[in-house]
Amino acid sequence: MPLTPDEIVNSKMYENDAFSKWLGIELVEIKEGSCICRMKVRPDMLNGFYIAHGGITYSLADSALAFASNSIGIQAVSIETSISHTSKVVSGDVLTATTSRIHKTRKFASYSISVVNQESVLVASFKGTVYYTGQSW
Repeated sequence: MPLTPDEIVNSKMYENDAFSKWLGIELVEIKEGSCICRMKVRPDMLNGFYIAHGGITYSLADSALAFASNSIGIQAVSIETSISHTSKVVSGDVLTATTSRIHKTRKFASYSISVVNQESVLVASFKGTVYYTGQSW
């Protein structure tokens, strides 16, 4: 019996993902080909300007890409990603990353991930392309 999207992401991916756990990522919703994740920005995530290091929003979006693309049951790895930071992020902000699949073929898929804060202000736009290995979860 094939695994559900939620089973793939929770038991096969998140359980072994020390970095996503360190970030404090909460899996809000997992559906086939999509994901919503949330995390709270901590003081140890800030840079010298007292704003979140750009790698924090990047990492949240990258994890959302991984969870969404792998939730279809075939193992996927990212091959290209990019991000635009649109608003500052500070300690205490609660960030939500929401994925949207743009295009999918048998071997490749592209996704758009929007990252918003607790006031629904867009703080980052991320785009990622994944390669499907053909190996099932």
